[in-house]
Formats: sequence, C-alpha cells, structure tokens
Amino acid sequence: MTVKEVAALLRVSPQTLYKMLDQGEIPAVKVGSQWRFDRNRIRDWLEGQSSETG
Repeated sequence: MTVKEVAALLRVSPQTLYKMLDQGEIPAVKVGSQWRFDRNRIRDWLEGQSSETG
C-alpha cells in the first residue's frame, strides 16, 4: 500500500502519516525514496491500536 492509501484508510493526512513514520509508530518499509506498507501488517497494527485504547 502507498502513503496515500494508508492515510486514507487511517483518515489522517499524508503529513501526519509521515510524522508517524519518522517516529517509528507504524510498520513500513522504505523502497528507494518511497514508503510501502503491507496490508496485513497494517491490519494487525490497527487491531493492536484498538486493543491498547480499551
């Protein structure tokens, strides 16, 4: 998935997503100069976030 796709999924701006990436808050890999996200890892990460908040 791309930054744009994940930002839309999370309902945040791409700028917010880049901040999360800089802080290591979300799983991703950098391919050249672009970030890429594995759909299953993002899903698992989201499930983990919801369990942390209650």
